Amino acid sequence: MTDSVTSSAAAWGVLPAVVVVALVAVALGALFVVVDRVAVTGVRGALGAPVVEAGRLLVQQRRVTPAPDRLLWRLASAAVLVLAMLSMAVVPVAGRTLWSTTADLVWFNAMEALMWAAVWLLGWGPNAVHSLVGGYRFLAQGLAYELPLMFALITAGLGAGTLRTTGVVAAQRELWFVVTMPAAFVVFLASAAAFAFWGPFSAPAGDDIAGGVVSELSGVERLLVEAGRAVFLGVSAAMAVALFLGGGAGPWLPDWSWQLLKTVLVMLVLVAAGRRVPTLRPDRYVEVGWMVLVPVTLVQALVVALLVLSGWYA
Repeated sequence: MTDSVTSSAAAWGVLPAVVVVALVAVALGALFVVVDRVAVTGVRGALGAPVVEAGRLLVQQRRVTPAPDRLLWRLASAAVLVLAMLSMAVVPVAGRTLWSTTADLVWFNAMEALMWAAVWLLGWGPNAVHSLVGGYRFLAQGLAYELPLMFALITAGLGAGTLRTTGVVAAQRELWFVVTMPAAFVVFLASAAAFAFWGPFSAPAGDDIAGGVVSELSGVERLLVEAGRAVFLGVSAAMAVALFLGGGAGPWLPDWSWQLLKTVLVMLVLVAAGRRVPTLRPDRYVEVGWMVLVPVTLVQALVVALLVLSGWYA
């Protein structure tokens, strides 16, 4: 495929493409919040939950701490949302990405790595004990899930023979990658939840440290961070569909319908698992990451490499 085919910026123009991708990213974040709220409280009130919470935070008085690094603190708050939306740039929408590079998977991983830095700055900026402890917890978790996530992304690219997300989707016409890459699929979703410090990976924002990295956030800054977390989880669900579940492939319905249905299904799986698994201690997760996840993802990559050599994906 050429860039003119796979890039929405080339097909629609840069500004319309940016607007579409941004709106889709926000919609995915709102959809994840709704799915999560339905799982926790039921259908009543769930649809209006994102709007109500956003309105509350917009009018909330800003919390102030002694001697904060205001510039880094505010930049980090905005960066979480911006980086989550930038990760959407390489997720196929209607068969196209915002722009098509030769290394879309590297771009997605880079946005996650930068988000790692942004969340750390959230802990550093307020000059407060609880937020700093949360930041260090996030760093500790990051050491455990960054390599497994990278190997999961590489495995999908290896099976497709390309790092373009549109190429990965096209390579699944006959068989979805989740069939031969189940470990990579699970690790990808778990790592996405860890990057958003959500569900069992919420220790950086734990109640035992009064909210950790988000303990001193309020008002617009809190809204930006919470929106960024939700957007990243929604975008990651859409990316999982593209990498492992064939994108929009499916019978009878249009591609966009299948892509949406699969994305909602992945969100349901994330919420169901995330709300049932207890919060993991960062030190235990680091141990599991290095002793279990890294070897498992390496073996998964080796299996896929052998299948590639045997012509399985041809």
